[in-house]
Amino acid sequence: MDDGRYRLTLTTTAGRTVIDGRWSNRATAERKFRSWIGSYSAIPSARIALAVQAADATWTELKAWPDGEA
Repeated sequence: MDDGRYRLTLTTTAGRTVIDGRWSNRATAERKFRSWIGSYSAIPSARIALAVQAADATWTELKAWPDGEA
């Protein structure tokens, strides 16, 4: 598996990325996703998204908070 295949981003409603993190292991990325919700959910208009990178370098969102499952 490639390094950084799973990406977490914390963005604001203005679309500005505040934090970006990458992990090669999905279980680690899932744990970080839940952790980021606990750590950053108080930021007004925060959105946390977990995405996976395909072989063609495109990103597919797996889940998002508050829009999706946590």
